[in-house]
Amino acid sequence: MNTKNIMDLYTDFLICSTGLVTATALSSIVDKEVSHDQVTRMLSKDNYTSVDLWREVKPLVRKLESTSDAGFLIIDDTIEEKRYTDVNDLVNYHYSHSKHKHVKGMNILSALIRYGEIALPIDYHIIKKDVEYVDKNNNIKRKSAINKNEVAKAFIKTAISHMVKFEYVLSDVWFSSAGNMSYVNSKNKYFIFGCKSNRLVRFNKVWHKLNELPLTDGQVITCYIKDVAFPVIITKKVFINEDLSTGELYLISNNLELSGSEIYKIYQKRWIIEEFHKSIKQNASLSKSPTKTIKTQANHIYCTMLAFIKLESLRLKTNMNHFAMKAKLYINATKAAITELTKLRMTQNIHFSLH
Repeated sequence: MNTKNIMDLYTDFLICSTGLVTATALSSIVDKEVSHDQVTRMLSKDNYTSVDLWREVKPLVRKLESTSDAGFLIIDDTIEEKRYTDVNDLVNYHYSHSKHKHVKGMNILSALIRYGEIALPIDYHIIKKDVEYVDKNNNIKRKSAINKNEVAKAFIKTAISHMVKFEYVLSDVWFSSAGNMSYVNSKNKYFIFGCKSNRLVRFNKVWHKLNELPLTDGQVITCYIKDVAFPVIITKKVFINEDLSTGELYLISNNLELSGSEIYKIYQKRWIIEEFHKSIKQNASLSKSPTKTIKTQANHIYCTMLAFIKLESLRLKTNMNHFAMKAKLYINATKAAITELTKLRMTQNIHFSLH
């Protein structure tokens, strides 16, 4: 069996598995038709990258483009925690904005293209903390040679060079640099980014911090952002948190024709990338690989992207979400296991009487 066939089998295994995804387990499932060593070689031989991902996903992207009016390029990152894995360039300490602390794991940046309810990963980058430095307390630390906003700009640039059809770039506050705004605008695309409340804006010829403006819920103002040469619009969305506290979300766009409700409606399309993060972890076994080396860890991440694409392809044909598909696989597998157990008991003439 060649490498491509083994990878196809491995990505199926990532979707079907409910436990650790090891080479030994996969070999056992296929009755040793593929050996443990063949699976290991597939994960450790080549360096798979976003270039390979684009080659695999391109035909489906082109198919969806042909029947869609507009696309949305969505950029975000996630951390896959690896508490018990040794630290290396990939597995390191990253700040989690959801947990408000540093956690050990792999930080994965992704770019999704969304058409309707289908979203596909077309680019990704795994943060490598491969540069050592000494902090102000003389502690040796690690950092990445490239920051996240530079990665996001590269995503946008690559999507344009691949002639991917999209109208808007959507991302949260962590990717809303002046450089990204200027680049998107220069390519005649629109953006809607989250914006930090302390961002400096020039309104009525005076510079203010954004949260100092008398901006009401849903109101839109036209202003200038520091280091951005063109006018933008900003709106504020007020929402209630689960603990009943009040939160505020500032959104910024270079489409000056939008209303506050239109900005928020479009920005909500960004949420599908959170579903993507959840699905690659729970339905494509991102979190269930015991790989130890940088190459095998990176290649496993690549395979989870392919597994997600398979799930989205099935979703397109079955109209079932990933979690429903996974549940169906589990139910059918359990049925098959019970049938096999019954046969085994009958063969051994074993009967139980429970009282």
